[in-house]
Amino acid sequence: MRKRIFALLSVLALSLVILAGCKSRESAEEPSTEPSKEPSTEPTKEPSKEIEPEIARKAPDFTLNSFDGNTISLSNYKGKIVVLEWFSLECPFVIRHYGGKPTMINLANKYRDRNVVWFAVNSTGHTTPEANTEFAKKYKLPYPILDDRSGKVGRAYGAKTTPHMYVIDTRGSITYQGAIDNDKRGRRRQGVINYVDKALAELTGDKEVTTTDTMSYGRDVMYAR
Repeated sequence: MRKRIFALLSVLALSLVILAGCKSRESAEEPSTEPSKEPSTEPTKEPSKEIEPEIARKAPDFTLNSFDGNTISLSNYKGKIVVLEWFSLECPFVIRHYGGKPTMINLANKYRDRNVVWFAVNSTGHTTPEANTEFAKKYKLPYPILDDRSGKVGRAYGAKTTPHMYVIDTRGSITYQGAIDNDKRGRRRQGVINYVDKALAELTGDKEVTTTDTMSYGRDVMYAR
């Protein structure tokens, strides 16, 4: 009796194995409902490697009072080349460009009759109107110092140091930003490049600005906290 039961169980187990194999083959032969994974014959598009330059942007508009009592709006100077010089009368780097050699004043006078206007911008939070007025008289500035004690305009432009220079073309785009020159310590005797002078010469000569972006140097802008 036991042998007969064992034989029946063996036959049943073998039948189950055969059925499982058939099911497996049927599944393998069924057409796949997934999309074909064959490589596409269409050409792939590579991502653009062109990056928008930091300086290729519209200059933020602003309206500021000058320390000599006027109101200056950038929008009023459309069609002109505008130079913005971030300024602090406490900064030794700024003083060097006014006391030792009047770099800024000389440049402003050089291009004054060539459709260029120049503004110094003081974003020092604790500066006073009296100190700025006295400085302007002492050094006979041919341009106004604008009052940005709130720091709103300086932050809009990303001004980091004094000086930090911006040259805006006749279309209102920043075409140069950075250092006044490549002589951080003021000790070079040869090979000094004044980047602002270079940019202005190119713009007033209807040429493209070739040096558009450098690292500014000087003391950090002392924004109000």
